[in-house]
This record gives sequence, structure tokens and C-alpha cells, in this order.
Amino acid sequence: MWHLSMPWWDFAARGAIIYAFLTVVLRVTGKRQMGHLAPFDLILLLVLSNTVQNAMNGGDTSVPGGIISACTVISLNYIVSWLTFHSKPLSRLIEGRAVVLVRDGKINELARRHAMLTREELMAALRAQDCAGLESVHYALLENTGEITVVHRSTRPKEGE
Repeated sequence: MWHLSMPWWDFAARGAIIYAFLTVVLRVTGKRQMGHLAPFDLILLLVLSNTVQNAMNGGDTSVPGGIISACTVISLNYIVSWLTFHSKPLSRLIEGRAVVLVRDGKINELARRHAMLTREELMAALRAQDCAGLESVHYALLENTGEITVVHRSTRPKEGE
């Protein structure tokens, strides 16, 4: 229970490699994984965590091994958060930017398809933001968090204000 089966730095290296791998994979697969999760997205993340577990701990089930792995991943997450807070280019690279899905009542089909949102999912998100239809939308943005933000036409500032 308390005996490590490999050196402590091996746990740290494995944790860092898996953290970097998952960060890249989740960034490349899109923003859906970060916002509201569909049931299959949640299942994917749960299975993914179980899949990489042995790669992180090398089969070691000791308490210190688990603590070292957890501390490594938490530390890396803190470091990445600090770096993205202090560096706009790095933030854009890791977190991405907001994408305009709807502008002045017209769907940006290229952006919608790139985000892998069906038209029905987009329309449901608009309805959840109290939009009766596309004509009431000035902008709808897919934020880098996966949330969809809507600016209604009625809340749009008038020119000259």
C-alpha cells in the first residue's frame, strides 16, 4: 500500500505526458466536450479517464503513487491556467476563441458544421436563451467554454448611443 513500484519522477513524467495528450485531444475534438455534455460525451470522458489510468500509474496501486500522479496533474492544470491568464496568444491556442454561429438572423453554416452542432442543437440553444426564432438574434456565439451566448436584436445598442 505504501511502497512505490517505480521512482517518484516516473509518476510525474507519466502524469505530465497524459495531461498534455488529453489537453491536445480535447482541444482538437472541439468545444462540445467543455460545455453542456450530451450523455455520449459524458460516457466518452469517463471511459477516457479509465483508459489512461494505467498509463499514468504504470500499474502501481500505492497511495503515494496516486498522490504523486494527482499532484502532478493538479499542478500542471494550475500552471496552464496561470500561463493562459498571463498570455493572450497562449490562451487563444489552448482555449480557443468565440465563434459566431448566427449573425443578424443568419446561421453561419461553416462555423456550425465546424463546431459539429446540428441545426436542431443550435435552435434548441437559441430557444433556451428565449429566442423565438432566428429573426430575433443579432449574434449567437459559441464561447470557448462550449456555452452559446445570444445577443438579442432588441438589446443591440442603437447607432449613435
